[in-house]
Amino acid sequence: MSRPPREPRVVFGFHAVLARLRADPASVLDLYLDESRHDARIKDVAATAERAGVKVLRVPTKRLDGFNGGGRHQGVLARVEVKSLSHSLDDILDQAQGPPLLLLLDGVTDPHNLGACLRVANAAGAHAVVAPKDRAAGISAAVSKVAAGAAESTPYLMVTNLARTIDELKERGIWVVGTDERADQSLYQADLPEAIAWVLGAEGEGMRRLTRERCDLLVRIPMRGEVESLNVSVAAGVALFESVRRRSLPKP
Repeated sequence: MSRPPREPRVVFGFHAVLARLRADPASVLDLYLDESRHDARIKDVAATAERAGVKVLRVPTKRLDGFNGGGRHQGVLARVEVKSLSHSLDDILDQAQGPPLLLLLDGVTDPHNLGACLRVANAAGAHAVVAPKDRAAGISAAVSKVAAGAAESTPYLMVTNLARTIDELKERGIWVVGTDERADQSLYQADLPEAIAWVLGAEGEGMRRLTRERCDLLVRIPMRGEVESLNVSVAAGVALFESVRRRSLPKP
């Protein structure tokens, strides 16, 4: 029995819409532009859509507000097909160029935090972002906007059992390194491997006990000021780009 087609998803904001138009224009069903805007950014989006053969509709601001529940759409909104993930984490790792670099999120349920994590993971060249189905935000219009196109290009996999996924990564020779403010070593002191999966928990709560216990190594981000913790997306950036920095060093 075939599954019914999924309802289209709304993507809004200049970065997210342009990213989808450039990466997969065939998936864009309709593009709605604020009829009161005629600036260069709007014209760029319209021209990109027209070159790709995407239908462009000029509509009142109130109609865009209705699509997006009053969110900040910037006068640009698209309805896009939601495609089922045809790849698994195994497929991604089998096809990875160079040592795997992954970001695992345990308990990140805020769409804005997820969007920011996807953006930084994409910037660092991470192969995928992984989260448990029961404690994670899904991809939504808000996530796509914050991710600024990364939600359309960086695989985001929601797994049934994060602990089992960690075990499978370790069987592949990938080190699983968690960030924990109570860890003895800082991430700058630790001997980090190239094939690595960084694990971060939600700000304040951190990782679950089972997730923490499965990590090969726990490190902390040294804090020099008065604040005790970083936003999860900032911490993800610090960790991922430390791996990027080390990979760029000359080999001994």
